[in-house]
Amino acid sequence: MKVLVVGGGGREHALAWCLAASPLVDRLWCAPGNAGIAADADCVDIAADDVDGLVSFAVGQAADLVVVGPEAPLVAGLVDRLSDAGIPAFGPSAAAARLEGSKSFMKDLCRRHDIPTADYRVFTEGEIEAARAYVRATGAPIVVKADGLAAGKGVVVADTVAVALEALDAALLEGRFGAAGRTVVVEAFLAGPEISLFALADGRTVLPFASARDYKRVGDGDAGPNTGGMGAVSPHPLMTDALLETAMAEIIRPTIAGMAADGHPFRGVLYAGLVLTGDGLKVLEFNTRFGDPETQAVLVRLRSDLLPVLLAASEQALHTVDLRWRDEAAVTVVMAADGYPGSVTRGSPIAGLAGAAGQDTVVFHAATRQAGAGIVADGGRVLAVTGTGADVAAARTAAYARVDAIDWPQGFCRRDIAAGI
Repeated sequence: MKVLVVGGGGREHALAWCLAASPLVDRLWCAPGNAGIAADADCVDIAADDVDGLVSFAVGQAADLVVVGPEAPLVAGLVDRLSDAGIPAFGPSAAAARLEGSKSFMKDLCRRHDIPTADYRVFTEGEIEAARAYVRATGAPIVVKADGLAAGKGVVVADTVAVALEALDAALLEGRFGAAGRTVVVEAFLAGPEISLFALADGRTVLPFASARDYKRVGDGDAGPNTGGMGAVSPHPLMTDALLETAMAEIIRPTIAGMAADGHPFRGVLYAGLVLTGDGLKVLEFNTRFGDPETQAVLVRLRSDLLPVLLAASEQALHTVDLRWRDEAAVTVVMAADGYPGSVTRGSPIAGLAGAAGQDTVVFHAATRQAGAGIVADGGRVLAVTGTGADVAAARTAAYARVDAIDWPQGFCRRDIAAGI
């Protein structure tokens, strides 16, 4: 089969790496890919948000499946366009992708279908004074979220009212997040451990996929601003069989059923960001694609061939799937460029990648490019170093040993990923 993976980050490298191992794959492309992905797939110089270009390429190559990694092309309707062109695709329609593309849409769906989530209010640009009044009346901690897509940086968990007011001004007055921030969701802070749960859906059948814990803050001890993710561990240590069934019964299945009832049947992967509060599990957020860097920790544990699983989700055949997992843990440590999540300098050389290889580790490239005979950094989050082991401690040791073997003075990582678990 001929498969196209859309995207060029660590998540897409993990998807390409996993698909490349399938005996069913005859040809594998990734658009646009990166220097690491080039070892597993043929990279195509088409941007992930170039819907016209991607559809044209998929049609021209008669692709048997397109796997969409990032959220932006999903929200832009790439899957719809591919479907119209007769190309099977893994991912939701634009209407279903609003579950991630609009936080107010997601919160309203939860309200309509009695899916547990935090109390909230929605405010637009012309309602800044009402938003300020709501924050002052509610108090801190409180969460301010840009309604649209903001590359994982549109959420402010405010410890004080002053910080929340600054976040409102940044979104509604200063336009820091552009169109994505013209509407904001202000919601109650949910206290408790966070759990990432992935489930596959084909519009009718829902199948739990895997759990993970991710680390959003940039610094050790969860200090500093939110990022796109600085590390992950899978499976989540708190995810018991009983808790998984609770999550499926109270959140995942009602969400898929609610989307279908509202006329937006969901196909693809539903990534539920959950919080285990004193009142039980509640939804923090929904994503409509595989998470990053959680995917890097999840897919190294998958024993099943990924390609038939993704095809089944796209063809309403998930009831035929029997997922198998390796009985081990995985820990992913993200190496980022100095300055992240702020501005970074691109082009710093990275050495030691080949010499750090080992059977219990994989280095997924998130933002790299080839420069002559070497590899250089080409973004904020640059590498996702993943270790596996019999338990979390062993996987963590493997991951950090490989991190320490990589020579990149202009990079940094958190040193406490999966510590104390």
